[in-house]
Amino acid sequence: MFITGVAEAEADGEVAEYYETQRGIWGFLPNYAASFSHRPGVAAAWQTLNLAIRGGMDRRRYEIVTIAAARARRSTACTAAHSKFLRDACDDDATMRAISERPDGANLGELDRALYEFATAVATDAAAIRRADVERLRALGLSDTDIADVVFAVAARCFFTAVLDGTGVQLDPETAAEFEPELLASMIVGRPVAGT
Repeated sequence: MFITGVAEAEADGEVAEYYETQRGIWGFLPNYAASFSHRPGVAAAWQTLNLAIRGGMDRRRYEIVTIAAARARRSTACTAAHSKFLRDACDDDATMRAISERPDGANLGELDRALYEFATAVATDAAAIRRADVERLRALGLSDTDIADVVFAVAARCFFTAVLDGTGVQLDPETAAEFEPELLASMIVGRPVAGT
């Protein structure tokens, strides 16, 4: 990382609580935690925002659009982490592999492809989104709430990826080890795995 975070052994108060929460979620302290260690209030606000967005969405849809945004933002850490969540939390290895094989979303079904392409467009250039892009999603059965949720998820991911990449966070070896080498290689869209 480009900044020095609070060491876990030296953490106390809110930082120690944040580290403990992250360790509980991942089973290890992820590299990104240190990037928030100087401002635990920001970490807490991020967690609240992220849970509010994810909690209002179908989990599988959330992971698909988050992967699209992470890839568009060239975030290796978020691409791999959310590919793991799509596979494990959503029990959808097939979709995870379809995205890894065709990162443009071409291997996805019609609705998933439309969501993926819309999320990619929002993450890449939100000002270029047109009414027709939204109408495409409406025509596939999405409500205005559904569409707003996708935008919220992408916008939140843009914040998180900017924090990680702006501070030099690299993907944890523990997460990288969850994938066979060829699959992992398709997820390295920006920074390399830590230690490589």
